[in-house]
Amino acid sequence: MTDNEKKFDIQAYMTRGVERIVAESIRATFKNPRESAYMVRFAAASRTAAGKREKSEREGLHIPPFLIASITSSCNLHCAGCYSRCNQATTDDEPVRQLTDEEWAVIFDEAEELGVSFILLAGGEPLLRHKVLEAAGKKQEILFPVFTNGTFINERYFELFDECRNIVPVMSIEGNRKTTDRRRGEGVYDRLMRNMDELKKRGLIFGTSVTVTTENYGEVSSEEFIGMLSDKGCKAVIFVEFVPVTEDSVSLSPGAEEREFMRDRVEKLRNEHPEIVFVSFPGDEKSSGGCIAAGRGFFHINSHGGAEPCPFSPYSDINVRDSSLKGALESRLFRAIIEVGLLKDDHNGGCVLFEKRDQVIELYK
Repeated sequence: MTDNEKKFDIQAYMTRGVERIVAESIRATFKNPRESAYMVRFAAASRTAAGKREKSEREGLHIPPFLIASITSSCNLHCAGCYSRCNQATTDDEPVRQLTDEEWAVIFDEAEELGVSFILLAGGEPLLRHKVLEAAGKKQEILFPVFTNGTFINERYFELFDECRNIVPVMSIEGNRKTTDRRRGEGVYDRLMRNMDELKKRGLIFGTSVTVTTENYGEVSSEEFIGMLSDKGCKAVIFVEFVPVTEDSVSLSPGAEEREFMRDRVEKLRNEHPEIVFVSFPGDEKSSGGCIAAGRGFFHINSHGGAEPCPFSPYSDINVRDSSLKGALESRLFRAIIEVGLLKDDHNGGCVLFEKRDQVIELYK
């Protein structure tokens, strides 16, 4: 272990990261009294959660502040190059043996007890599981960003978002109308614009998730695009680098030049648009000493209960149906990935676990 590795404290890094996101969110919602009031309460809750994680750390168990929960394997869209469909995690077939509403509620209970501060709800399309979102809404000490394609947002969901301020819709968008509809389907962009207008009208916080490719990286980081989102009331932009899970989509994956461009643009956007929280994945991992998957900073529970290092690394040796959430964090696969150093930043860039998937599969066997 090098001196730098000895000095790096992942727990302190992630705690500071949670505090930064909360502080920026409070600033971003300052003109919205109801939203700011919730974020102030959540800031206090996140400090309590950090204390729980620190206690576990002293007892020998590292609890990450983030959990990604894919609550369904169903989706109504067929987005070009979707990693979830390519991995067969999302299908058009009737879901079989997915975790029930009650089982997800138990997971949320345990996450709260452990000190998890953020649970990112994903899918498939998570808005297909309304009762799971209702269960999330009851956990006010946890913030639930919901990564949605936006096509199922209706009056029922507007009311839920208003009542449960800890549920924050994060809508996927690829750039302008032409770019978004080309990947997601005709009419999706206009639906997103209508959603944003209605969310702003009701004083509800929302964010956007942007898949960054070689085709749209300039467009989605442009002042024109970000300015439009700001005018619509968007308070968070999450840039996610495209991961090519099939050979015919490799050309869409950003290379070194595009990544460097995005790093510079994100830094500039953070200075020029303080009303928006910007997160770049995996770009922001550079400052964390490498990938934060496999329980270092987050881990993934798939729709059937399997505990996976990351949605882009869909391998599991333990299921929450047979174990507690705490037990899942002690996964043999997670430990092996960390111990052999797969998460270190000694790779070409982008998603390290996807790039080193052959080594992950060997550890999984």
